[in-house]
Amino acid sequence: MPEVVRAAAERVIAVPPAQARNFLLDYRERRPRILTANYQEYAVEEGGRGSGTVVRYRFKAGPRERWYRMRVETPAEDSVTERDLESSLSTVWTLRPAAGGSSTVVRIETSWQGARGIGGLFERTFAPRALSGIHRQMLDRLDAVLTGDGAAA
Repeated sequence: MPEVVRAAAERVIAVPPAQARNFLLDYRERRPRILTANYQEYAVEEGGRGSGTVVRYRFKAGPRERWYRMRVETPAEDSVTERDLESSLSTVWTLRPAAGGSSTVVRIETSWQGARGIGGLFERTFAPRALSGIHRQMLDRLDAVLTGDGAAA
């Protein structure tokens, strides 16, 4: 059975969890502001805010690129899950209060069933490092938008 491959990053952002969650749930206006250049042709297909939203984009990392259609789920107040409708890939955003609730630890973790064989070995070795770096860039952007531009939150 193929192994699950995981890539994660986290950062403390100096806003309360409700403010971070409110930003992250807006896939139409706010979320595009934190996407890196790896996310191309991003579009909202259904909804636009919270659970039930479907977005699509072409993700490019190095020489590889792939289309994703992600459905948003909000299983709990402290998380937002995005599941690809055509593969095992899912991304979970977790929000934990910090500093007595005035800050938030935001964690992004993406997981998927890796390939088998030598291709899977390379995937497990290199993909998590590259994707974790992209996650860190998104968290940097989220921090800049939430703490540097009061109109964004």
